[in-house]
Amino acid sequence: MDKVIKDIKDQISDNKVLLFMKGSPYQPQCGFSSKVAQILFSYDVEFSYIDVLEFPEVRANLPKISDWPTFPQLFVDGELVGGCDIITEMHESDELSTVLS
Repeated sequence: MDKVIKDIKDQISDNKVLLFMKGSPYQPQCGFSSKVAQILFSYDVEFSYIDVLEFPEVRANLPKISDWPTFPQLFVDGELVGGCDIITEMHESDELSTVLS
């Protein structure tokens, strides 16, 4: 297995809540990443993040693992939850609180 893919899978399994995003939660580099970070902050939940702009090999390979083409991508308990639209919908329907608890 490719080292980059193994490293990505290890990160996903080692972090309860992991956001692959453009930029950081405090300095997002795109509106969709900013929105998902703000939603996560509203739940007062600890989460890790990986800036895919800083790690182009992650940006290139993560879609192969997740089968999701765009960023951000939110993983909880090793499973892809979704991107900005799905996270926003789950937040508005209060479904996200169940996933994060």
